[in-house]
Amino acid sequence: MSKNKKSKTKNLKSEKESKKSISVYLIGGIVIVILAAVFFMMSGNDNSSSPQTDYRRSNQESDLYKFKKEGELSFNSSDGEFLTSIDIEIAETLQERALGLMNRDKMDEKQGMFFIFPFEEEQSFWMRNTLISLDMIFVNSNNTIVKIHKNTKTQSDQSYPSNAPAIYVVEVIAGFTDKYNIKEGDKIVWRRF
Repeated sequence: MSKNKKSKTKNLKSEKESKKSISVYLIGGIVIVILAAVFFMMSGNDNSSSPQTDYRRSNQESDLYKFKKEGELSFNSSDGEFLTSIDIEIAETLQERALGLMNRDKMDEKQGMFFIFPFEEEQSFWMRNTLISLDMIFVNSNNTIVKIHKNTKTQSDQSYPSNAPAIYVVEVIAGFTDKYNIKEGDKIVWRRF
């Protein structure tokens, strides 16, 4: 073999090795970039200080505390005379009943929270984390109002019992029952949408 051919063969081998080295470094670099990107994205999942996440979380919380019209409820006197009606948000699950009107800073006069319990029995409510004063109306399975607690104290652990078996509780803004002359012995009629 001539010197030139040996030299060309060496150069070709050298070029191939050089290309292999570049390929290895290139692939290694790509792998490192991908790993760094994955690490960065995963460490970014905490989001506890991200303004965008705080805004999203804030909106989700405020949606949780916005009134959702899910039905209507009418109050009638014990002799059947119509007194007034309200839109209701229904709290039927354990979680919904536990949350109730907590952390809400306002509610319209013609709105209320309607609690439905699985069994008719004595009920008792409190006002922990409730920011607006309420009238609490306890209702039995015959749709008769058995107890009204008026102008409840906000953010209080005081117990407000039904003193009789009840399966429903209606919460409206304080003063509502006086304004519309709603009394124990009156009736409710409600429907869900």
